[in-house]
Parts: sequence; C-alpha cells; structure tokens
Amino acid sequence: MNQQPTRTPAQCAQEQLEAYNARDIGKFAAVYADDIELIDLASGEVFCRGRHALVERYQAMFERCTDLRCTLVNRFVCSPFVVDHEHVSGQRDNEIIHAVATYECHDGLIRRAWFIRGSRAQ
Repeated sequence: MNQQPTRTPAQCAQEQLEAYNARDIGKFAAVYADDIELIDLASGEVFCRGRHALVERYQAMFERCTDLRCTLVNRFVCSPFVVDHEHVSGQRDNEIIHAVATYECHDGLIRRAWFIRGSRAQ
C-alpha cells in the first residue's frame, strides 16, 4: 500500500496561501476539510461552514478580484495551529487589508480558521 504523506500544519498554510494567490479554487479547497469552519475572531461568528460554501465564497472572490494578492508578513507555528500575519491587496481600491489568520490543522487539512481583519490606505 502506498500512503500519501500528510501535510504538516505549516504546509497546509503555505499551500492554501499559494493557491489563493494563484486564484486556483481547486488547489485552495483541497487543503480544507469537508466540514471547515471559517470564524470571525472578533465576533465569534462562523461566516463559512463546509467546503462547498468555501468554494462558492472564494470562487466568486477569485473571479471578481483579478489583482488579489496575499503577502505573508510573518508566520508562527505552534502545532496544530499556524498563525499568519498577512497583508491582502486587490479586494478594494487603494486599500490593504491587514489580517491575522489562525489555522487549526489535523490530518493534513485545515479544520477551522479564525480571522481578524483591519485596513489601511496604500
């Protein structure tokens, strides 16, 4: 039997970041668990539940935002969690979204992710 190696939490975060920047919804979604939950950390609101909803949400954004780009500022790994400090451009004119994303990874997939977002003018 040939088993495919499991991604580390850092690999999960990096692969989804690269797929996000390539706007490749297939590769992006493949890093997330079927029952993924995306959560706004400030409010505690689950704003996306399940891989199907994730695909719908991000595919629309990838199509709409042709200049979308996430730049990793810093990454901290405390397995099974990965905390990324990010700057996201291309969603709104002349605005960089300053974000912190925390990914909880198990069995080579992102199971839950929490986001804090702010913005600053470019």
